[in-house]
Amino acid sequence: MFALRADEEPESLARLAAAVAAARQITWLTVPTLRPGTVEAVVDAAGLELLHRSEWFMTTDLAEHPQHVPAAPYEREVRTEGAVTVVSLYDSSGEVAARGTIAVVGADAVADRIETDAAHRRRGLGRAMMSALAEAAVAQGARTGLLIASEEGQRLYSSLGWRHEADVLIARRPVVPSNR
Repeated sequence: MFALRADEEPESLARLAAAVAAARQITWLTVPTLRPGTVEAVVDAAGLELLHRSEWFMTTDLAEHPQHVPAAPYEREVRTEGAVTVVSLYDSSGEVAARGTIAVVGADAVADRIETDAAHRRRGLGRAMMSALAEAAVAQGARTGLLIASEEGQRLYSSLGWRHEADVLIARRPVVPSNR
């Protein structure tokens, strides 16, 4: 579940947190916020477990996105099916070195699941990946890029012109160990 109006409508956050706490299966609550302390208090009051990692909601003007291509020997594959584009970067042996997805909804494009294999990091593949995703989204009419950045990705995205718009807190109902 996403609490998209937690700062403007705190009661909506409390309702969603209660729903997540009452869910029978593990359910995640994602909250973009400019008031992380307030959100943390509401989540805690509902009995939810907060993941303690720093994530950011970030945006960019895709038309202004810097362009980078993968250096040799990496090859780029771009596959678009409907509104979703998957970009894969392959090494010389044909193994996936990096992968990412972007989905276009109107003038917005949401980037997700962007990752570089540990053996291929620090070679510009993240920049090449983001360039390819931005290019594909612009070709489908998107103007604004949106993503939730992990702590590991924040520096890369910032260096490419993505702006931090809000912190993102993620919570879930505590996991109860099962008796075997």
